Amino acid sequence: MNTFEERETAFEAKFALDEERQFLARMRRNRFVAVWASTLKGETVEQARKFGREVVKKDLKEVGDDDVVEVVLAYLGNLSDEATVRTKLSEFMAEAKFQMMQEL
Repeated sequence: MNTFEERETAFEAKFALDEERQFLARMRRNRFVAVWASTLKGETVEQARKFGREVVKKDLKEVGDDDVVEVVLAYLGNLSDEATVRTKLSEFMAEAKFQMMQEL
């Protein structure tokens, strides 16, 4: 294997690792937003876990955050608005990435 092929292989491995970490951060973020939404509704931990699984499934079906925002807004009803949910998604993504970096 020559130097170019080694560099290409290393780049591909780094790309795959970065994508995996991004995916794991999104799933963690989705669980965080589910706990936040369940807390707003005054629900139990088990209900939060159930809703978290629903949010994760929804996010796996479609690309982007619109599907997550939609399911959270439907769950919360009039307890929140789209801007707040999107802000929370951003905050929780930062927290998820921070936690993952601490675990390395």
